[in-house]
Amino acid sequence: ILISSLSTSTIITMTSHHWLLAWLGLELNTLSILPITMKLHHPRATEATMKYFLVQALAAAMILFAGTLNAWQTGLWTITNPGPTTAAIVTMAVLMKLGAAPTHLWYPDVLQGTTLNTALLVSTWQKLAPLALLYMMTNPPTNLLLLTGLLSALLGGWAGLNQTQTRKIMAHSSIAHMGWMLIALTMNPQLTTLTLMTYMIMTTAMFSTLNASTTKTISDMGTAWSMSPTTMTLALLTLTSLGGLPPLTGFMPKLLILNELTMKPLLPLATTLALASLPSLFFYIRMAYTTTLTTPPNTTNTEHKWRFKPPLAPTPTPMMTLALLLMPMTPIL
Repeated sequence: ILISSLSTSTIITMTSHHWLLAWLGLELNTLSILPITMKLHHPRATEATMKYFLVQALAAAMILFAGTLNAWQTGLWTITNPGPTTAAIVTMAVLMKLGAAPTHLWYPDVLQGTTLNTALLVSTWQKLAPLALLYMMTNPPTNLLLLTGLLSALLGGWAGLNQTQTRKIMAHSSIAHMGWMLIALTMNPQLTTLTLMTYMIMTTAMFSTLNASTTKTISDMGTAWSMSPTTMTLALLTLTSLGGLPPLTGFMPKLLILNELTMKPLLPLATTLALASLPSLFFYIRMAYTTTLTTPPNTTNTEHKWRFKPPLAPTPTPMMTLALLLMPMTPIL
């Protein structure tokens, strides 16, 4: 029921031309994902749900305020042709909903507090409804989208360098990919659709692999090879495709976006964006290295991740040390 409600609310937002109807679809979308997020009844899941709710509610309030302001200024409730102030407010609210920089700090924490399947849902399906609002606006703030897109690509790569949790790594990957999509949206909406589709396919493949092997940290990935070598080989290809290495699919949208930027007088932006993808490529390659290039010496059918870890010696307590000192020495005959 919740999944059908989620898809229905997304379709309502994507097919609406009225600000109130779009806002209603976004609110239903948020209320549908909240029970799925807090299904674990764990304190971390509850914290992630609360963070997600507060951010989405603030963004929805900004969209409602922008729609009311647009109706007051123009007398129309249509989304397609807003005023400059309304377009700027809606764009900032959509950036907050997408988890793009500089309003991205909630996104890794929410993904870390949920299950892998829920993180997949937040990373893919939940991007459609907010992006539909940007698609429908005929005059989005181009400079704002270019700046936030470049900032997302930079921060998504830099912040992911120090992560060891796979869900947080995928969150920063999503932030970086959102940057590429926002920049593509200012030039060619069809190219944005292509980028979004390839991102969703690659992210779904990666989360499905992580979920099948119950891999939550990078150290877990080193022991996943013996369960299914074929799956881990495909995970290697998925990771390098997410990084944008040719001749894989992930290279195609990045090449087309850089081509569009160089055809316009935006060569410094294209150069910076290409360099911003290098930190992301580093942590993709680090995950790929632990996935397939550190092969365990034997195969096993067990599902436990701790089989290769040596047992830890017990730490001596002060009472144990005192007992050893007071123990009488046995004479050697």
